Amino acid sequence: MADFYELLGVSRGASADEIKKAYRKRARELHPDANPDDAEAEAQFKEVARAYQVLSDDQQRQRYDQFGEAGVGGGSGGGQSGEDMFGGGLGDIFDAFFSGGGGARQRGPSGPPRGQDLEIVADLTLEQAVFGDQVSVDLKLPVRCDDCDGSGAGEGTKPVSCSDCGGSGQVQRVRQSLLGQMVTASPCGRCGGMGEVIATPCSACRGQGRVTVDKTYQVDVPAGVDTGSTLRLTGRGAAGPRRGGNGDLYVHLRVAPHERYERDGNDLVTDVGISIAQASLGTSLTLETLDGDEALVVPAGTQSGREFVLRQRGVPHLHGRGRGDLIARIRVDVPTKLTDDEVALLTSYAEGRGEVVGNGKEGLFSRIKSAFS
Repeated sequence: MADFYELLGVSRGASADEIKKAYRKRARELHPDANPDDAEAEAQFKEVARAYQVLSDDQQRQRYDQFGEAGVGGGSGGGQSGEDMFGGGLGDIFDAFFSGGGGARQRGPSGPPRGQDLEIVADLTLEQAVFGDQVSVDLKLPVRCDDCDGSGAGEGTKPVSCSDCGGSGQVQRVRQSLLGQMVTASPCGRCGGMGEVIATPCSACRGQGRVTVDKTYQVDVPAGVDTGSTLRLTGRGAAGPRRGGNGDLYVHLRVAPHERYERDGNDLVTDVGISIAQASLGTSLTLETLDGDEALVVPAGTQSGREFVLRQRGVPHLHGRGRGDLIARIRVDVPTKLTDDEVALLTSYAEGRGEVVGNGKEGLFSRIKSAFS
């Protein structure tokens, strides 16, 4: 027989946990159920089981390390029962093969399944996103049938326990394997895993225990949400069939663009247009914010692109305190049409500053146009 440590793929200094994990991995790979009609895999499986039997026992492992296989009897079975061999009985064997799934353990009744989770999109204005609001969402969804109170049974009748599964919703099958009997469970085919059957279905829901209706929910939207935020309404999704639990409703939020403000994280940015004269000489403006009018003083000599920050006038922090800022970005607007008096004034101003004007493309075109008029 090969070295026990090599069979499990561990070093001689491996801990008990490392040996157990290695054994479980090898047992899954070599188990006869995973390798039907493979005599070599079955033989290796027995060797791996023997190696684990020895190395999982401190005294046997010590004798094996000193004297080799002769120190632990040299046999392939050691004369021990299946429960002794695997330390924890058959339950530990199945834990090894099925990763704790309990292949030999009976599960509880399946019962009616939970209803589906549903999703819907709710549209918001920027103001609603900033300050929070309550919005309505309309959708179609299955709800519990009032006629049968969700049982699915017709008037004057009630569901009865399934005779095939005894009301558990599952049927068990026993089969023989190398290690003895193995029990598997699967949903009952007669009742579909419900544990009950209906002889006379409800005429309103046809035995489903639920009907589809139009529903309107009022959704509380917290301040500070943004496009992509999702609200979960527990238990507001589809009702499960025949009194199964309700799923959840997920409301995905979408914020519409604003005519004046652009959102940048928790800050709001707006462009403020002023004239050349206002930029040169300074001015005082009334700025419309989401909180009301604010006075904005623009000093003389302000350049286009300069930003003025109004603290705590932006979007509230969704998961914290405080708000972002409102950023007013100056845009100097150049007039595209001038009266003769305005042209004269600007020309005089430019000449006083020693600036050359009137030779741009627009000015040249205007002079050519005037020559032919």
